[in-house]
Amino acid sequence: MTALEQQQLPGPRTGTRRRGSPLGSKWTPYFFLAPAALFILVFQVVPLAQEVFLSFTRTSLLNPTHSTWVGLDNYTRIFGDAEFRRTLLITLIYVVVCVVAAVGTGLGVALLLNKGFRGRGLARALVTIPWAAPGIAVALIAIWMLNPDYGIVNRFLDTVGLGVPGGAILDSPRYALPAILVTTIWQLFPFTSVVLLSALQAVPSHLTEAAMMDGAGRWATFRAVTWQSIKPTVGLLAVLMTIWSLRRFELIWLMTKGGPVGATETLVIDLYSQAFDSKQLGSAAAVGMVGVIISLIVIAGSRFVARAAEREAGS
Repeated sequence: MTALEQQQLPGPRTGTRRRGSPLGSKWTPYFFLAPAALFILVFQVVPLAQEVFLSFTRTSLLNPTHSTWVGLDNYTRIFGDAEFRRTLLITLIYVVVCVVAAVGTGLGVALLLNKGFRGRGLARALVTIPWAAPGIAVALIAIWMLNPDYGIVNRFLDTVGLGVPGGAILDSPRYALPAILVTTIWQLFPFTSVVLLSALQAVPSHLTEAAMMDGAGRWATFRAVTWQSIKPTVGLLAVLMTIWSLRRFELIWLMTKGGPVGATETLVIDLYSQAFDSKQLGSAAAVGMVGVIISLIVIAGSRFVARAAEREAGS
């Protein structure tokens, strides 16, 4: 073979693609992100924009194609309504209690499940049952347990001398909200416990052992080592629990429908009532936007706290 023939032979193929190939260009990340971006645009951005527009109009459910621009009248009216301010207060109470109790209970359960004991695997599996159950099933179970005639909760309360008059817990303005809170926390805490258990298992064991060798007790070790490691996870769970609590509908609606006399009416229940009972889509959209604003404030606040913690850790 001559030298000229050797120069004309094709060289070994490389793994690089041609410059014009879509998967080998700078547009590759956008190509893979396009389906998710399209989904978000169609099913989240567009409906949110429609809700924003509706909140500035007077639109009836009976004639949704005819809208009258009213500006901020819907917001002025709902914030001027004492019942809505009460609904907002009940929502804040519901969210704060659910977040604190769900995350706190989940942390306690995670600390217990993180220890070695016989049957730990079975215990971890059983803890997830409330979270795996659908919200409708949880609500129906709670209604059955709180039944004034044969409910196990009323029988227990009567036994210990704390029975509710008539046993009508869900019909009592005083006890209905606590009952819904307990039911919600019972369903939420398994998720936080599983996530926090994973975070606890990721804590470096050598740091814990070093702290204990230096004479630190269990509480000091938890505060200096464990808590610092799981704090970002706790913050993320707090944000998720806040958003999920703001959106909770089926459980409250099935158990009390927002009653009695509005004692358990949250923003989502009020939104449903405005849209389908009063037939006022504009007012319902304004109520929904209040919930969106609260969620955005929570997310922005969590990001601010996280960045402040990162700057403090880096300094």
